[in-house]
Amino acid sequence: MILVFGGTTEGRIAIKKLEEAGNPYYYSTRGDEQEVVLQHGHRLKGAMDADKLTTFCKEHGIQLLIDAAHPFAEVLHQTVAHVASTLSLPAIRFERIFPPRDPAIIWCNDYQDAIEQVQAKGIQHLLALTGVQTISKLKPLVEQGVDCYFRILNRENSFKIAHEQGIEDNHLLLYSENAHFSKLQEQFNRSSVQGQQKGIETLCDGMITKESGLTGGFQEKVNEAKERGMQIFAVCRPITPSVFHIVNGEHGLRRMVEKLLPEFYPLHSGITTGTCATAASVAALHQLTGQQPPTVPVVLPNGETIHIDVHYANQYAYVLKDSGDDPDVTKGIEIRASIDLLSPDTSLTAEDLADDDNLMPHILVRGGEGIGRITLPGFDYPIGSAAINKVPRQMIRQNIRLSLAHQHLAAQLTIKKDGFNFTGSPQQPPTLQVTIAIPEGVELAHRTFNPRLGIVGGISVVGVSGIIQPFSIEGFINSIRKCIGVAKAMECKHIVLHSGAKSQHLLELNHPNLPTQAFVEYGNYVGEALRLASEQQIPQVTIGIMLGKAVKLAEGHLDTHSRKATMNKKFIKEMMREAGCAAAHLQLIDNLNMARDLIKILPGQELDAFAQVVIQHCYRHCAPLLPNGKLDIEFVKE
Repeated sequence: MILVFGGTTEGRIAIKKLEEAGNPYYYSTRGDEQEVVLQHGHRLKGAMDADKLTTFCKEHGIQLLIDAAHPFAEVLHQTVAHVASTLSLPAIRFERIFPPRDPAIIWCNDYQDAIEQVQAKGIQHLLALTGVQTISKLKPLVEQGVDCYFRILNRENSFKIAHEQGIEDNHLLLYSENAHFSKLQEQFNRSSVQGQQKGIETLCDGMITKESGLTGGFQEKVNEAKERGMQIFAVCRPITPSVFHIVNGEHGLRRMVEKLLPEFYPLHSGITTGTCATAASVAALHQLTGQQPPTVPVVLPNGETIHIDVHYANQYAYVLKDSGDDPDVTKGIEIRASIDLLSPDTSLTAEDLADDDNLMPHILVRGGEGIGRITLPGFDYPIGSAAINKVPRQMIRQNIRLSLAHQHLAAQLTIKKDGFNFTGSPQQPPTLQVTIAIPEGVELAHRTFNPRLGIVGGISVVGVSGIIQPFSIEGFINSIRKCIGVAKAMECKHIVLHSGAKSQHLLELNHPNLPTQAFVEYGNYVGEALRLASEQQIPQVTIGIMLGKAVKLAEGHLDTHSRKATMNKKFIKEMMREAGCAAAHLQLIDNLNMARDLIKILPGQELDAFAQVVIQHCYRHCAPLLPNGKLDIEFVKE
């Protein structure tokens, strides 16, 4: 059992990720303002001190605590940390993503420090975006003559708190619960300056906010204040107690729950080859400077950071692929990265130019042993390029640059040039060449989509989110999208959708003039494949389908997987009657275990008539998904 403390955006995200498990948990908020829908969770309302929390954990068998409360809920953080230590419970702090601290902002350790900094800067009119609960902490500024305006929620309780502190309505700015600074519609109700209504931009010369992270609208507030020429003060977030395992996003949260409470999720997530290659690249960068940390941080495309175990060899660093419970052929393989430092005037290839982001230092991402090469059009990179997809390349470059900045590694990087050491400068840094290698890639490529995509000599480095969801539907659909994209790039006017290798072989006999790339596997996702074909404006599509999937599709199940659709014997009988099948054969359906066994039950003519009825029903459900193309459906006999 898990207990989550929420009431924030992070609380909502935590609910979303925990609901994926289908197991019960508790979700606790101080008040009842936040509206959430819980399918498997139990809602708790009201604050708990250390004694109440300890008792609750003991009585309800809590095995994991998740603190997803506001960054400035310092008392709660300390309470959860104390109880976790006392009861020897693992605890996760679901933190927000915080941008780097801008030196143009005056950073304050606490509110007393903020008061002193505001006074030192001579601020006359201050806009406070720190919340109604902090009015009492900033009250000394009001008493000292600073004209302070406080932004509060448009709630009765917020007005009550402000009025109790002596703040009148003409010094209150209202905002909706989900609005950021730049989206405010209301201005001051009445202005004390010349009796006129004034906007923020003309009234205030200073703004104070909390370091509330990206989901707290921190960056929007800062950007707006800068545009208006305000001096910005920010109260630093409290230090997170050391007892917590810290995550700052949904993927990291799930992976940490999987680690600390493995039985909560029936299936575990994994990381993509792109994430592995990125982690190995960051580790290889550290290795250049003599460091070998056992784990490295990797920023995922959604901005959150996860930590990956890494290993080291003589000339490279590597990661062992963690695919979770996804049936992935790359599970457990070694994904390597090595880094070479090149002269800043290194000539760029066509692949480098297509990949160049015009940032310094130049980072060239290249494929080594076991990485396939592109031989057909339809990809983001020229023919002959390494099959390292765009998102993994971006991840590698972003994370290397972050490591250079955070660890101050740039000053330690030197290269050999003409027999002497060349040290890069900020104006002319060395070029980094990152080489990704997967020694098992050549062998594994035959078990992937690569051959039909025209990728030869190895496997691809892929991943859009950086995370593998177990038995990922998203991953399979992305493969369909890629295959159709390649077919279109080859100017295929006609593609054939099939359910797997066996049906592809039989369909190739019927369409001998079509290239291999025109045959696209849909697995169970007939509907998605048709939608993608329509999206790519493919003029003609043929669906090849075997009887087992066909009877499900005929009933309208566009995903034919057994978890979504089962054989409906009643519906099969209706179609048999429609086809004029003998009554004696209908009676045999009750003992049917698999739809494909109908081939054994029905004689030739009846089977053909039945197949035509099934295809007609399939067509009725499929044709609307390809409104601007010609659709054919072929029955494939096993």
